[in-house]
Amino acid sequence: MATLATVKPTTVSGVKAGIVAGLGGGMVFGMLMAMMNMLPMVAGLVKSDSPVVGFLVHMGISAFIGAVYGVIGSRLPARGLALIVIGAVYGMVWWVLGALIAMPLMLGMSQMVFVIEQAQIMSLMGHVIYGVITVLLFVPLSKRL
Repeated sequence: MATLATVKPTTVSGVKAGIVAGLGGGMVFGMLMAMMNMLPMVAGLVKSDSPVVGFLVHMGISAFIGAVYGVIGSRLPARGLALIVIGAVYGMVWWVLGALIAMPLMLGMSQMVFVIEQAQIMSLMGHVIYGVITVLLFVPLSKRL
């Protein structure tokens, strides 16, 4: 297992850039979630119903997902339409993993796994927006951090 000392500096800076980019995408997605009153459900992941707690949980998840992108993002195309497509696909992947699988299971709603209704479609749009913003922010941040 690699330790921080053995990880290439480019990977460490990629993770840093990914975290910051993920927080940027998470901020926008979080505002959309607040407008749709979805943050109390996110807070349910930590046994709360507070929108503020939900936002903090959401931002933590956003930073983690951004860090994951930071590991792979520097190996992907970094210009043009490819960025938009990569961001949209990245958001869709996390929509499936998070909104369609993990969240229902963690909230004790196993009957909702892979259920796609209006709320999940809205979630998909938010995840795509998150992914695109995160990827677009990652490119300049990866050159600076």
